Amino acid sequence: MDWQKINMNYFNDITELSPNEINFLLELSERLELNPEPNALKGKVLGLLFLNPSLRTMTSFQSAMIRLGGGSFVVSPDMSIHGLETKDDVIMDGKSAEHIKEAIPVISSYSDAIGIRSFANMNNMNDDIEDKEYKKLTKLVDKPYINMESAIRHPCQNLADWKTLNDFDVPKQNGKFVLSWAYHPRALPLAVPASTLNMAVLRGMHVTILRPDEFQLPEAIMNKARLIASDTGAKIEETSDMNEAMFDANILYAKSWISPSHYENLEEETEIRSKYKNWCISDEWFESAEKSCRFMHCLPIRRGVVADHSVLDSARSIVIPEAKNRLLVQMAILHTLLK
Repeated sequence: MDWQKINMNYFNDITELSPNEINFLLELSERLELNPEPNALKGKVLGLLFLNPSLRTMTSFQSAMIRLGGGSFVVSPDMSIHGLETKDDVIMDGKSAEHIKEAIPVISSYSDAIGIRSFANMNNMNDDIEDKEYKKLTKLVDKPYINMESAIRHPCQNLADWKTLNDFDVPKQNGKFVLSWAYHPRALPLAVPASTLNMAVLRGMHVTILRPDEFQLPEAIMNKARLIASDTGAKIEETSDMNEAMFDANILYAKSWISPSHYENLEEETEIRSKYKNWCISDEWFESAEKSCRFMHCLPIRRGVVADHSVLDSARSIVIPEAKNRLLVQMAILHTLLK
């Protein structure tokens, strides 16, 4: 496939890309790391709308635009702007002074592309799995757009994780990828586990989902992953047995996520989750894994809660190279969207 003839108007979901498109972006990210193009996006502007907090996503996109010769601006309700209302048909006589239906078109008019971050509301699981809120926002955009994490997708993280696996020579076919639930004091969305699962099966890996019984991923998420696996030759298994999951593992990718069976009752969910505080990744987890088994996490990570200091400070942890790759793959995405 000739990539130059493909009209890439948005970057929303890694599963929407063909193998050739994924390889192109990965190869471009490597080329831009070795041979930067400081004038590639000269005069281009990226608008960044964060309806939720960020460290890596915000700073890596700003850095990427600077490195490519462009500029960016950040808009967030936490900054000194009017409160943003996102609900439809609401009488705006409260704190919020501006509606998202005006805000997004204005931001879009000031930029050549827009990135949007909008987490799951965790009020209705089906709506979040269908990414209804994010889709509503992108309908207001008339420029190329980038999903900077929505209710069910985190494609920039997925592409960075794919590059990280390549960088550390982790096998594709038959490589064993353990996606493990870990304890967190708060219920967290499904975006990272769902999209990470898709990334690993797209790569053709043998994926084992390690989780307590109450934290089985929703069937809609599993069905999508199984469909991808049927095309790529990947395998998917689920277990609550740590030793079984970690046997001969090449990668342990830890992430917390909400209990789907208690999605709309956070009080009950908190009670259930609190039973699993011992699900903190420690050195013992790696005893039956491959000696070269690496530890990955999208960050931020709570030390001593999600993973022990000894794991994060060890040679097996590759969370920092993983985070650096966010910058490199996003440079490739921006280069492709805007050059």
